[in-house]
Formats: sequence, structure tokens, C-alpha cells
Amino acid sequence: NAAHTPGEAHAQFSQFLKDSINAVNKSQAESDRLTEKLALGQDVDLHTVMIAAQKSSVALQATMEVRNKAVEAYQEIMRMQI
Repeated sequence: NAAHTPGEAHAQFSQFLKDSINAVNKSQAESDRLTEKLALGQDVDLHTVMIAAQKSSVALQATMEVRNKAVEAYQEIMRMQI
């Protein structure tokens, strides 16, 4: 595994965050779509709707934790004395 420059690491982390946010957005959109189908009485099982909602919730929580840890790391670096 080759060492990365700070710029490359930043770009990779940025892309990781973008991909994570896009995945959460897709998961929430799917959950909303299934919930709407259930509310309209269309052919969808309740357990499928509940599983989609839970997956969306877990994905959002995981993304928020990554964000929180990144902010904490940034704040810790900013507190360091040079």
C-alpha cells in the first residue's frame, strides 16, 4: 500500500464522504418510496417497508458518526501546539 500525499488523502476522504452521503440518500429515497406504496395500499409487505426504514436509519447514523469523528479529529489537530 503506497503512501499518499495529503492532497490525495483529502481527495479520497472527500470522495468517501460523498459516496456515503449518496448511499444514505438512495436508502432514504427507497424507504420513502416503499412507505408511500404501503400508504397507498399497493402491493408491498409491511416487513419490507420496516426493513428499508431500518437500513436507512442505520446508514444515516453511521454516516453521522463518521462525520462526528472527522470533526473531532479536526478540532484536536487545531488544538495542537506547533
